[in-house]
Amino acid sequence: MCRVAVIPARGGSKRIPRKNVKEFCGKPMIAWSIEAAKASGCFDQIIVSTDDDAIASVAREWGAAVPFMRPAELSDDFTGTLQVIRHAVEWLHQNDVSVEYACCLYATAPFVSAEDLKQGLKLIKDTGSSYAFSVTSYAFPIQRAIRITGNGHVAMFNPEHFQTRSQDLEEAWHDAGQFYWGTAEAWCEERAIFGEDSVPVKLPRHRVQDIDTPEDWNRAEWLFRAMQAEGGSQ
Repeated sequence: MCRVAVIPARGGSKRIPRKNVKEFCGKPMIAWSIEAAKASGCFDQIIVSTDDDAIASVAREWGAAVPFMRPAELSDDFTGTLQVIRHAVEWLHQNDVSVEYACCLYATAPFVSAEDLKQGLKLIKDTGSSYAFSVTSYAFPIQRAIRITGNGHVAMFNPEHFQTRSQDLEEAWHDAGQFYWGTAEAWCEERAIFGEDSVPVKLPRHRVQDIDTPEDWNRAEWLFRAMQAEGGSQ
């Protein structure tokens, strides 16, 4: 039984073209995820699931395997993580690789650390959960969020909490978008990740950055370089 990292990296990024292999702080973006996976020592195999020959070439250059090309029906804008990792795990099973745990590691997660990956593996094994994945806390109480109404005014989502002190509100967390450890069975059955059979790997907010727009990209590079200068990027 083996542990495998699966890095999804399709070629069709639109908001940031070629995002998965675009240079980020001196390396192709995907290289940071591959190197974190290697440094963790958690994996018997590190594979990239892609539909793109150029991405496959870069992935191999940085030490990952690309044992298959992802089919077109799993490479559009609507295919979810569960389907992509299920395909990879089932492909491995069909090719005589018995998977115990698979970790979906995003290609655009340069802030991921080897230590966090190790913590996720320990948690999923110790608790017997279906999944262990990275989370971080919201910077502001979600119970006091507001929306902009159709006439340009504002309204609270939870007006009953207008006068509740922030320190009296329950802390809320969200998906950090870095990695998801899961059992092979959980992936193949497409069990919900955000459920009661999952456990959190808590990350500090400064190491969680969505990178969906050019502005996000620039901000992430500034922060990453600052962390490198302080010796804390990984």
